Amino acid sequence: MKAALYRSFGGPDVLEYVDVVDLIPAEGEVLVRLEAACVAPFDWKLREGLLQAHFKTDFPFIPGREGAGVVEAVGTDITDLKSGDRVCVLAGAARGGIYAEKVALPRRNVALRPVSLLPVQAAAGLNAGINALVCFDMAAMKRGERVLVHGGAGAVGGILVQLCHAAGAYVATTCRSSNKDYVASLGADTAIAYDGEDFGTLRDMDVVFDLMGGAVHDRSYAVMRRGARLIYLNAAPIVDRSAEFGVTVTLGYRGPADDPDMIARVIGMMASGAFRPQVSSIMPLSQAAEAHLLIQSGHVTRGRLVLTM
Repeated sequence: MKAALYRSFGGPDVLEYVDVVDLIPAEGEVLVRLEAACVAPFDWKLREGLLQAHFKTDFPFIPGREGAGVVEAVGTDITDLKSGDRVCVLAGAARGGIYAEKVALPRRNVALRPVSLLPVQAAAGLNAGINALVCFDMAAMKRGERVLVHGGAGAVGGILVQLCHAAGAYVATTCRSSNKDYVASLGADTAIAYDGEDFGTLRDMDVVFDLMGGAVHDRSYAVMRRGARLIYLNAAPIVDRSAEFGVTVTLGYRGPADDPDMIARVIGMMASGAFRPQVSSIMPLSQAAEAHLLIQSGHVTRGRLVLTM
């Protein structure tokens, strides 16, 4: 079978498109013939060696965490999935294996996919949807509240904009100037271009979703009312100033992303149209190196780039 892998840390050029040994599912595993794989910022950061302090990488390494395909075979002890079932897959943070024509994963990392949910949509929205939904749940949104989503054109931010809009909130979001119409189409009431405008003019926000960290996080305190909630994802380092401003600051994390119940919930929401996964572009698996270059250089500003097999 074909796969995209790398044998050492480095730039996008270390990714090779090669033949690898076909897989056989072990006991407790499901062999999936993949149709789509998501390319996320985590993937290029891991490839560059920027995450060595947090994740161990064994070479050669096939990257990728989330994808979709069809069950090809199952381990002898698995009875609730069968060959031909449509599924989504979400590997552990550093296990990888999704940039390939096939992957063998533990049963907990494989979930049935409704026929209405296309492979590309599922690959683009699964992990981003989990991150967004965890943050959204923590915010305990109330109708009519004023919400600021940083990075509303991105994969996680775009889903948060949709969820907050559907919950009846007033939604402001930051994005590139070229994406203002795009975030409006997702449900944003106000779009603030961070390449030409200042979100610091906002006031009395009830909730801020910080997907950026660093200076963006620091400047977000001034736009919130006392008693507001700030939910953030691990990005650039932050300084918690909650006591100074009388707000609540919470990390948007509730355990490993591959929780089966959360995976099933997000799949159901995508299939029902509760939110639309955002796909920036689609490329063949053979162009994985080019896909990494596009993301790392900042050319992908909307949703997720997806590889197809």
